[in-house]
Amino acid sequence: MIFADYVDEFLSDYERHWKPLTVYRNRQAVYSELIPVFGDMPLASIARCDVMRWRDAMASRSGVFNRTLPVLAVMLNYAEQLGYRRRGSNPCRGTPRFKRKLPERYLSPVEYRRLFAVLCDAESEFPKAVAIIRLLIFTGARRSEIVALRWEYIKPPRLFLPDSKTGPKVIYLNRQAQAIIDALPNRSQSGLLFGCVRKTHVPFNVDPIWRILRKRAALPDVRMHDLRHSFASVAIRDDISLTVIGKLLGHSLPETTARYAHLADDAVMDAASRICSSIASAMGVKA
Repeated sequence: MIFADYVDEFLSDYERHWKPLTVYRNRQAVYSELIPVFGDMPLASIARCDVMRWRDAMASRSGVFNRTLPVLAVMLNYAEQLGYRRRGSNPCRGTPRFKRKLPERYLSPVEYRRLFAVLCDAESEFPKAVAIIRLLIFTGARRSEIVALRWEYIKPPRLFLPDSKTGPKVIYLNRQAQAIIDALPNRSQSGLLFGCVRKTHVPFNVDPIWRILRKRAALPDVRMHDLRHSFASVAIRDDISLTVIGKLLGHSLPETTARYAHLADDAVMDAASRICSSIASAMGVKA
C-alpha cells in the first residue's frame, strides 16, 4: 500500500475523533503538504531519512512543518495499529521541530483607537467578523473559542465552554462583551453564534477579513492571537496579578501565564523611573 492509498482509510477512521476545525486543518495538511511528498512512497517503507529530508526542505516554512509533523506521526502510528507498519517503527518519533521564537506583539493605546475606528467603519460591511474581533478584544479568549461559540454556552455573566484547548473553560463576560452578544441578530437557543463555512461544519472563517481590517488599521503585523496578548498586557498595566490573569485567559498551567511576567517588570521599572524623576525635580536636579 502506498501512502496516498492509505489516506482515505485513515481519515474515515480517525477524523471523527477531531473537532470540526481540526478536521479542516488536518485535511489541508494531508492533501497540501503530505501527499505531495510521501504520496507515492510505500507506507511501510517511510523511514526517518525521508522525514528528515522533508524537514530540511521545509526550513523556509518552519511553522507549517511544525504543525504538519504531528499529523504525519498520528497517521503512521495508526498504520502500525492496523498492521501496515512494523510496531515501534514510527520515523517521526524524536524528529526535532524547528525552534521558533514566540512573537510578542501588544497593542498600544493609539493602536487600539485605530483598530476600533476601523471596526466601527466596517460594522455594516463585515458584521460577523467585527463582532468576533470585538469579543476577542474584550475577553482575551482564543479565536477558536469565539468562532465556535454556541448559544447554549452563554450563561451570563459567563460563557461555559465544554471543551477548549485546555479542556472545559469559563470565560467571564464584562459589560462590553455582553453588549456585543446581546446585539447579535437571529438569537436562538442552540447552534453556532456566527454560523459555519458554507456546506461544512467548520465555524465561520474570520481570518481573511481580519487581514483586510488590520491593513486598514495600519497594523499589518498584528495577528488575531495578539489581541489575547494585548488583553494580558493591559491587565498587567492595571496591576492585576498573574494568578488572576491566568484564570481570565484559561491557562491550565502557571508557567503559561509566566510568559507575561516581564511585562510586570517593565511596569515596575516605568513606575520607578517616574518616581525618581519626581524626586529629582523636587530636589532641583535635572532628571
